[in-house]
Amino acid sequence: MGAMNQPTDPRAAWEGRFGGDDFYYGTEPNDFLRERSDELPAGATLCLAEGEGRNAVFLAGTGREVHSVDLTESGVAKTLRLADQRGVTVHAAVGDLATYDLGTARWDLIVSIFAHVPPAVRRDLHRRVVDALRPGGVLLLEAYTPDQIGRGPRWPTGARAHDDARRPARRARRAGVRTRRRARPTGRRGAGAHR
Repeated sequence: MGAMNQPTDPRAAWEGRFGGDDFYYGTEPNDFLRERSDELPAGATLCLAEGEGRNAVFLAGTGREVHSVDLTESGVAKTLRLADQRGVTVHAAVGDLATYDLGTARWDLIVSIFAHVPPAVRRDLHRRVVDALRPGGVLLLEAYTPDQIGRGPRWPTGARAHDDARRPARRARRAGVRTRRRARPTGRRGAGAHR
């Protein structure tokens, strides 16, 4: 979808992507999340830019209390549909991450898997994520690196996007949060932050 490269109306672009009957990215969780799930806290969980719910539903299936937020009504509807099919509960909400209230010291786990948000929103969101984690809380983040450029969707783009993706870990370290990074051969990088 060409509009996804440089969207002028992100909500409309994602509604178009998620609006069909099929699950655009499938119903199985992200590999990085699945690989790390046993290491993650079992408490209150928030999935950011959750799309059609595959990660939130997976985490709910592990017994976690899961909340999710996505920009699209169609994504939230599919999250609830998949949760129902799997017999789990996900508290899914439509919200814009530019203004969504993450709370303060509210979450044991925040999951951000390829959250496509503009750089200015991403920088502010990552500041708010650190504040939203409880002591001992974890941010599981998988984001693009410059190696992704030219391999697919181009939003975010360039080295600046890579710098923005690194900022939550830097900010977390300054706040006394332990971080880990794992390079992926596909040009993606996953990181975990522990408060």
